[in-house]
Amino acid sequence: MFSQSEENYIKTMYHLAADYKKGISTNAIAKKLDTKASSVTDMVKKLSEKDVVSYKKYQGVTLTDFGKKIAANIVRKHRLWEVFLVDKLNFSWDEVHEVAEQLEHIKSPKLINELDAFLGYPKRDPHGDPIPDKEGNLQIIEKSLLSTLKKNEVGVCVGVDDSSSEFLRFLDKQGIALGKQIKIIEKEPFDGSLMIEMEGKILSVSNKIASNLYLQKNIKKL
Repeated sequence: MFSQSEENYIKTMYHLAADYKKGISTNAIAKKLDTKASSVTDMVKKLSEKDVVSYKKYQGVTLTDFGKKIAANIVRKHRLWEVFLVDKLNFSWDEVHEVAEQLEHIKSPKLINELDAFLGYPKRDPHGDPIPDKEGNLQIIEKSLLSTLKKNEVGVCVGVDDSSSEFLRFLDKQGIALGKQIKIIEKEPFDGSLMIEMEGKILSVSNKIASNLYLQKNIKKL
């Protein structure tokens, strides 16, 4: 069994691993958790003793196979609770993250397995992120940031990189949501801003927004 603090560290390292293939620096972990590097060092030592992480000087921290399994289970619980909150309790997608942060620490495997079944074994959470199954496996799809697409390319919105409440509420105002098909009409070389077409409407999108929206490319052109 792990404490809530330990689980938060494990989950954070799981998310950072995608950007730090060879090892995660303690400074990166400290920045992500808004804590001191010395606190990270102490926690890494504890988790190393529990065979959750491996630390190599000058290379950083990596999750062991056991650590990856623990992390995937925490992420699974978090994302299943987000689905439950949106689908069954009518939360909006910008409201669920903080509540799921609390619920993800529930220890009962039976509860989570029953929740998964009750929801129909969803593959993705309300933000488009894949939900690990009980074995820790993820269904990965190829996706690209909107900012990387070229003029006349088409894609379907499948996720967000920024899941902050502010960003999600902004998307709601613009009518941008998962499942919406988007075509790039124009791309401004100067600042990377875009003109996009979505459901017959033309929208202007800044580079900041485009750099936080994931699309799955569609072969067909509108």
